[in-house]
Amino acid sequence: MNQIPGIKKPELMALPRVRDRLSFLYVERCIINREDGAVTITDSRGTIHVPAATLTVLMLGPGTNISHRAIELIGQTGISVIWVGEQGVRYYAHGRSLAQSTRLLIRQAELASNVRSRLAVARKMYQMRFPNEDVSTLTMQQLRGREGARVRSTYRQLSQATGVNWSGRDYNPNDFSSGNAVNQSLSAANACLYGVVQSVIVALGCAPGLGFIHTGHERAFVYDVADLYKAEISIPVAFEVAAENPEDIGGATRRRVRDRIAAGHLLRRCVEDTRTLLLKENESDGDIEVEILQLWDNKYGAVRSGVSYADTTSGCTAPENEQ
Repeated sequence: MNQIPGIKKPELMALPRVRDRLSFLYVERCIINREDGAVTITDSRGTIHVPAATLTVLMLGPGTNISHRAIELIGQTGISVIWVGEQGVRYYAHGRSLAQSTRLLIRQAELASNVRSRLAVARKMYQMRFPNEDVSTLTMQQLRGREGARVRSTYRQLSQATGVNWSGRDYNPNDFSSGNAVNQSLSAANACLYGVVQSVIVALGCAPGLGFIHTGHERAFVYDVADLYKAEISIPVAFEVAAENPEDIGGATRRRVRDRIAAGHLLRRCVEDTRTLLLKENESDGDIEVEILQLWDNKYGAVRSGVSYADTTSGCTAPENEQ
């Protein structure tokens, strides 16, 4: 009997970090199950095995059926699952975070809750897009204006380079086919990019909905981070694919985006950029893969859990190193 690729019941500590994984896998009209540590994909042509611990995002297209056992493995290995319909993309679920510390999440909440620190993070994001300029004194209104001009210039340059007519972003999220070729390709490319960024954010233990530039949406932070890469990945791919005018625009776009993500080492960059945005210069977030559970204390900050604290007049005794 052939050896089945994958590992049996992978432990969280043994999983590859998200930066070292594959980007995404799109499947349609198939049955998805599991065998040991591999996700199995079966259609009329046969069955393939995909080691779950090496995958970041699984995109389920029309006609897919997935078993409870497969979802169990997906949850254990921190894979994001996205259901993709013919009329567009909807995000329904994600896997378990690979981070066992909430340090980045707490820092994200602290930064987003203060106007000054939130503005500082937003400026960091814009600085990444304008590396040769100083944006440290610009207001949010000025930054949005600069970004809008940059994106319009990108569209115009790519239109001239590819010969694809560009009349603006015009699409119906409920009707994928209603847009022209370049708008359809943009929708497909952005959906893939959002899925990959969502998976990285979740894997790091951050909150997808706690944004700095975007706000009020469950994926506000996803849109924040994804915007760092659109001019490099999804927008150029959309114009390239539209110029080729393939029969299956969605499929051609996904394959091109996957190749561009791999060539640009996007997963590693996304991890590093997210940490750069949330951490101070030269600050480390520590070992986020070490499981630490503590008790919050308004005086000492955090104290050990799993300890019987003797009753005192103040409610509890100090941690051992404070006594």
